[in-house]
This record gives sequence, C-alpha cells and structure tokens, in this order.
Amino acid sequence: MRTGRTARAGQYVALLAYLVFLAFPFLWLISTAFKPPRELGSLHPTWIPRDPTLANFRQAFDEQPLLHAALNSLIAALGAALVAVLLATPMAYVMARHRTRLARAATGWVVVSQAFPLVLVIIPLFLVLKNLRLINSMPGLIMVYVVWALPFALWMLVGYVRAVPPELEEAAAVDGAGRLRTLVSVTAPLLAPGIVATAMFAFVTAWNEFFFALVLLKTPENQTLPVILTHFIGAEGVADLGPLAAAAFLATLPSLVVFALIQRRITGGMLTGAVKN
Repeated sequence: MRTGRTARAGQYVALLAYLVFLAFPFLWLISTAFKPPRELGSLHPTWIPRDPTLANFRQAFDEQPLLHAALNSLIAALGAALVAVLLATPMAYVMARHRTRLARAATGWVVVSQAFPLVLVIIPLFLVLKNLRLINSMPGLIMVYVVWALPFALWMLVGYVRAVPPELEEAAAVDGAGRLRTLVSVTAPLLAPGIVATAMFAFVTAWNEFFFALVLLKTPENQTLPVILTHFIGAEGVADLGPLAAAAFLATLPSLVVFALIQRRITGGMLTGAVKN
C-alpha cells in the first residue's frame, strides 16, 4: 500500500508540474499585459504588476485595428468549422461503414497528409487560388482552412461513427428509413459530441493560424488577428511588449471561451443504454 501511495503521489506531482509548465506562458502573458513600461524594462521582473494599468490595452486598440481583425478571424474560423463538419460527417460515415480497401487507403492518406509541412503546400495552394481569383479574399482563406482541417476532422469523426452501434441503423432501415434519413435522424444526434469536438478543433486551428493568412492576405482590412499581432514588432525586430502582450491576451480569449462553453458536451457515454443486449 505504501508503494501504491508513493506512486500516486508521484503521479500527482508530475501532473502538477505539467500544468505549471503549460500555464506559465499564459500567466506571464497576462502579467506583462498589465505592466507599465517601467516595469517591463525592469531587471527584476515580478509575477504581479506593482502598478497595474490598462494603458497597454488602450494603446493596442489605438495602434492597430484589432476589432476588425478579430471579426475577420471569427468569420474565417466559423466558416472553416462549419464547412469542415458538413463535409467530414457524411465522408466519415461512408469510410466507417464501408471498410473496403479504398476506405482503408483513404484513412491512411488522411493520417499521412498531416505530416506534410505548410511550406510544401503553400505554393500549389497559392497558384490554385490565384487562378480562381481568391487571393486576398475571405472565401479563399476559408477554403484553405477547410482543406487543412478536413483530414484530421475526418479521422476524428470516423472513430465516433464506428462507436455508434450498427443495430440502430438496421432498426431504422427496417422501419423504412433510407441512408440519408438514417444519417440525419439516427446517427448524427449520437455523433453530437464528436461533431462538437471536431468543430472546436477546426475553429481553434483556423483562429490561431498565421502562415496561410500571412501569405494569402495582402491588404490590412482583410488580415486576421494573428497577422495583425506582428505589426507590434518594429522594423528592427524590437517588439512593443506591453501592447503586444495585451493584444495577444485578447486573441487567446475566444479559444478559451469556446472550450469552456462546449467542454461539457465533449464526453462519452451518450450511447450507453441505446441498444439492449
């Protein structure tokens, strides 16, 4: 018993250390956002600002169009999440229910495609969007985000579809429901946790994405929030730490709020008791 308690205590200590490791950058970001300039340049920084101020937030909004950039990011993230879920759900259903060689090959390709670096695909994507006249446009950026998020979203939903008992669909077929009706009325409601988790993944990925937005969006009125944050860095590479920290802190809030609102729905057990043995 003593060995078991020691092992459990060690696990808790390791978990606490990991949480501190994850929380440190965010907590330091918050601290920096509320520090006046004289504390930012101090040789002895402190966790808690001695003289907290909101001047960094006011300066950030005065220097850059943060609200407009946040609206652009919101449109891109919501559009990408919605389209990715709408496309991935029926595709995942087919791949999960029809386990053919083609379906297995598609699943393998989905996993392998996630290993491709962004630099490898940016030039072909740029040329395609240029031919479609979608460079420097929100529809073009949403299309890129959907293409980038779709493989992982598909991989996630395939696992959720396989967890749905086929007996439910067979019962719906006996009652006269077709494939589409079964998917919409029977399978989709049971996939709610998976769909929500997939949408959250696509939203957060698009909201935080920087590289594609930097390359594809040219004019300031179309740029997203991560790109606008780079404007707080001067030509010589010197960052305006106070406003940058304030703007970065505001940029992280939507991801935290989205997760806080839907994390209760990302649970298992919705299928418990659905089928009687």
